[in-house]
Amino acid sequence: MRTFYYLLALTLAALNLRPAITSISPLLESIQDSLGMSGATASLLTTLPVLCMGIFSPFAAVISKKIGLERAIFVSLIFITVATLMRGVVGSVVLLVVTAFLAGIGIGLAGPLLSGFIKQHFPTKPGFVSVYSVSLVIGAGIATGFAVPVYDGFSGNWQLALAVWGALGVIALLAWIGLIQKRPTALKTTNAALPFRDKRALLITLFFGFMATVFYTVTAWAAPIVISFGYSTAMAAAGVTVFQFIQIPVSLVLPSIVSKYGYITPALIGCSAIELVGVICLLVGVHPLLALGLIGFGAGGLFPLALMIPIIETDTADKASALSALNQGGGYIFAALGPLAVGTLFDVFGTFKPALYVLLVVIMSMGVVQYLLGRPAKVEEVKNKLG
Repeated sequence: MRTFYYLLALTLAALNLRPAITSISPLLESIQDSLGMSGATASLLTTLPVLCMGIFSPFAAVISKKIGLERAIFVSLIFITVATLMRGVVGSVVLLVVTAFLAGIGIGLAGPLLSGFIKQHFPTKPGFVSVYSVSLVIGAGIATGFAVPVYDGFSGNWQLALAVWGALGVIALLAWIGLIQKRPTALKTTNAALPFRDKRALLITLFFGFMATVFYTVTAWAAPIVISFGYSTAMAAAGVTVFQFIQIPVSLVLPSIVSKYGYITPALIGCSAIELVGVICLLVGVHPLLALGLIGFGAGGLFPLALMIPIIETDTADKASALSALNQGGGYIFAALGPLAVGTLFDVFGTFKPALYVLLVVIMSMGVVQYLLGRPAKVEEVKNKLG
């Protein structure tokens, strides 16, 4: 029963880490028309949370040391929930941008803390990161897929259509109240400092940055790219849906396989290769549903494995949180530049093809970093790391 409750709390928290970002895109045109937002300002609604995720992730370990792991996660959920609910009364551009900033703080803190939560309560089951990653993908997918129907249901009120996702935060907070009422988790630690001087930790951070750059670039620009190749808006929406939802089964299955059998490096490189093929398919004119499906398949494997690495590499929950804070902090700051770079390249060249070539370089560079992270880890080596 205790294990079920912890998994339920983890699931509900993870469901809240993307709707504040992904619910914006389908309604962006309506929001711009209503508030008279420029394109540059509108881009802040998605770029700013990702940037905040990078800036505030390193503070997660410090806060958890001060008030306890579960209470720190509870605080991060308050930030996300309040920011999302505030959108129901938004009447200005400034206030809407502020909600993006607050949500970014909460998401940035929650990411590494949830990795520490898994390490603390399931130290020999890193495959449970699949619960985290699948919940995150589902949260992102439902917020995107139901944004327009919810908007229509509220008679074109985009404020309520954005704020409704705060209900997920309220439900999560209710579940976490039971955890914060207990004595704060006593972390087994001697040093929770961010491992800036650890070359391997920096390499992991570089990998996370490449991975997140590809993910958020495709998330932000997949639909415009498909439309630019002559397909309809409906086809573009279908492509984005395939990209998101194909990640769910991959995120659910692959971490468990790697946890059981090892060989994490081949799994990482294989997922990168699938992403690479998907981008090449876009470039040569293969149907976008197949191309985005391949990219989504690769992304669905890379993200949970990226979350698993700090859990495998460390021996205590606070060290897992610290390593996660470093790689997510640096990685998300790096990733925030990806969507902006694509927009700039499109403005210069009038086509998305140069940006796609850059994306190929990023994926190939990611593969090199994955190889440098070490020879294929066999199941015995993984088990040794898990103690």
